[in-house]
Amino acid sequence: MTSILNLSGGFTALLALLVPLLGALLILGFRNRPNLREAATLITAGTLFGLVLSLLPQVLAGERPGMVFAEPVPGLPLSLEVEPLGLLFALVASSLWIVTSLYSIGYMRGHHEKNQTRFYLFFAVAISSALGVAFAGNLLTLFFFYEVLTLSTFPLVTHHQTPAAKRAGRVYLGILLTTSIGFQLLAIVWTYFLAGTLDFRPGGILAGSGLYGAAAAALLALYVFGIGKAAVMPFHRWLPAAMVAPTPVSALLHAVAVVKAGVFTVLKVCIYIFGWEFITETGASQWLIWVAAATMILASLVAFTKDNLKARLAYSTISQLSYIVLGALLANKWGIIGGGMHIAMHAFGKITLFFAAGAIMVAAHKTEISQMKGLGRTMPITFGAFFLGALSITGLPPAGGAWSKWFLGLGTLEAGELGLLAVLMVSSLLTLVYLLEIPVKAFFLPPDEPPSSPGIKEAPLPSLIALVVTALGSIALFFYPKVLYDLMALVVGS
Repeated sequence: MTSILNLSGGFTALLALLVPLLGALLILGFRNRPNLREAATLITAGTLFGLVLSLLPQVLAGERPGMVFAEPVPGLPLSLEVEPLGLLFALVASSLWIVTSLYSIGYMRGHHEKNQTRFYLFFAVAISSALGVAFAGNLLTLFFFYEVLTLSTFPLVTHHQTPAAKRAGRVYLGILLTTSIGFQLLAIVWTYFLAGTLDFRPGGILAGSGLYGAAAAALLALYVFGIGKAAVMPFHRWLPAAMVAPTPVSALLHAVAVVKAGVFTVLKVCIYIFGWEFITETGASQWLIWVAAATMILASLVAFTKDNLKARLAYSTISQLSYIVLGALLANKWGIIGGGMHIAMHAFGKITLFFAAGAIMVAAHKTEISQMKGLGRTMPITFGAFFLGALSITGLPPAGGAWSKWFLGLGTLEAGELGLLAVLMVSSLLTLVYLLEIPVKAFFLPPDEPPSSPGIKEAPLPSLIALVVTALGSIALFFYPKVLYDLMALVVGS
C-alpha cells in the first residue's frame, strides 16, 4: 500500500510541474483573446493548488512520495520527493499564484501594460520551476530548477524593455548566475566528491565524510553565498535593482517564488545535506550567523533612507530573508521551525505590501512615500491592508509573523546566543518604524494638496480583492498556524 501511495504521489508531484507548463501553452494560444487568456491562468493556478494540497495528507502521515524522471548521468538522477519543508514551500507558491493572477488582471489592465501575454506565460513557467525546486529529490535536481527559475524570471524583470529595465536585468542575471555557477555549483561538486551522493537525507550526508573545522565552514559559506536568491549581503543588489519590473513581478520575486526558493534552498542544505547536528558539532555556521544578523540590521537601516515605496519594501525583504537564513544556521529545533514557518508568514505579509504599492500606483499614480500623506482617506482598504501586512512582517499579533519570530527567538535562546536575540528585537523595532510610517502618514497627516477628485478611489476590483485576501491570510495564519507547525515539526523529527 505504501509503495502505491508513493507512486501515486510521485506522479502528482510531476503533474504539479507540468500543469503550469500546460497553462503556459493555453496562455500563448489565447494571446489574442485576453479574457480567455486570463481565465486559463486562473484555472491553471487553481488546479495546481488542488494538486499540491492533495499531497498534504500523505506527507502528514509520514509518506515521502517521489519518482525518478530522468538520469542524465549514471548515479545522478533527476528525481522528485515530496517532504514536509518542500510541501510547505509548494503550498505557499501555488496558493499565492492564484491571488497574484487575480491581482495581475486588475493591475495589468488598469496600468495599460504592454506584452501581457508574455508576462502571464513566463509567470507560469517560473511557477513550474519553483515547484521543481520545492519537490527536488536531490541537489542536482534542485540546481537544475533553480537555474530555470532564474532564466524564466529574467523576461519578467526586463518586461518594460526600457534602458533601466535592461540594466536591471543585467544585474539580476549577472549576480544570480555568477553566484550559482561560481559558488553553488562548486559546493555541489565538492559535496559529491565527499559524500558520493547528492540525495537529501534526514541528518545530512556529510557526517563521516572527513569534513571538519575550516573546511566545513568554507563549504557552508559556498552554499550560503552561492544561493544568491537568499540575498545575503553583499550579494543582494539584484533584488532592489529588479524593482523596475511591474508590481506583480515584484510579488513573484519577493513572496511567491524567487527569494523563497533561495531561503528554502539554504534550509534544505542545512537540514538534509549538512545535517543540523553536524553543523553544531563542526561550528561551521558560527561566523555566517553574524553575516545574516548584519544583513538584517543593515538592510533595515537602508530601508529608512528610501522614499520610493517599492525600494523600501525591497530592502525590507533583504532583511527578512536573513531571518530565515539565521534560523537555518542556528541548526537547532526552534530555529529551523521558525525559519520554515517564516517562509509562509513573510510571503503573505510581503505580497500584501507589494499589492498595496501597485494599487497606490494604479489608482493614485504615487510611488514616493512622501507623496502619500492623507491618501488613506481616499484609499482606506488599500492602506488598511498595508497595515495588516506590516504587522505580520514586523512580527506583531494578531498576524502570522508573530509565530515565526517567536520560534526564531526561542532558537537563539536554545543556541545560547543572547546577542542574536537582541539583533532580532532591534531589527523588528526598525521594521515597525519604517513600515508603519506609511499608513500613519496616509491616515493621520493632511495631504500636501487637496485631491483633484474627492471620495473613495481604490484600485480595480480584482486587485483590491487580491490584496484583501492576502491581508486576511496574514491574520488567519496567526489563529491557524497548525499545518505549518506540523510540517516543520516533521522536518525536525518531533
